[in-house]
Amino acid sequence: MIALAFARKDGTVRSAAQENLFLTCWLAFAQKQRRFSRDVAPDIDWLLKQGRQYGVNAKLADKLDYLSVAIPFRDAYGQDALSRLTFVMEAAKDMGWIYRLLTDREWSGRYAVNLNPGLNSICVSQTSLATGFDAEGRQIKPLMARLTGSVAGLEQLFDRCGWKLVAERNDDFKNLFTLAAENNG
Repeated sequence: MIALAFARKDGTVRSAAQENLFLTCWLAFAQKQRRFSRDVAPDIDWLLKQGRQYGVNAKLADKLDYLSVAIPFRDAYGQDALSRLTFVMEAAKDMGWIYRLLTDREWSGRYAVNLNPGLNSICVSQTSLATGFDAEGRQIKPLMARLTGSVAGLEQLFDRCGWKLVAERNDDFKNLFTLAAENNG
């Protein structure tokens, strides 16, 4: 982030495209030189993949900013579960995922939303979200979601932020998952 600030100040980086290119090159060079500990190597790999795959839409500066806060607290579990979930959902939307909160009527029954299995989407039960967290942002009840599309890629994002996707077997719902915070800090 400091290198990016200097690049902005000296005029090397003036647009979002230049920012993405600068950060991708800087991270690749840092990885090659092994500037950081092995603990953050998976994060650098992930950021590089995001920058290369999504270009400007990767919003690498935002992700780096988040990781600069999240990594020191990862072991100490300094961020609450709801904050980490919010980041995951925003990052997924930035990567082209559709995110919807479904009312009880849209979730099940006659008027349930029909999901397209080929579309990258995250549909969360509004009731589950409303009752799933306490005032401090700790998860107190399971969070139910219906996920479609490239769930394996989404699972990596959730995992990086301390969330697990647990596939549920249910005859009434296809693509049903429980979202569980690894820690409730």
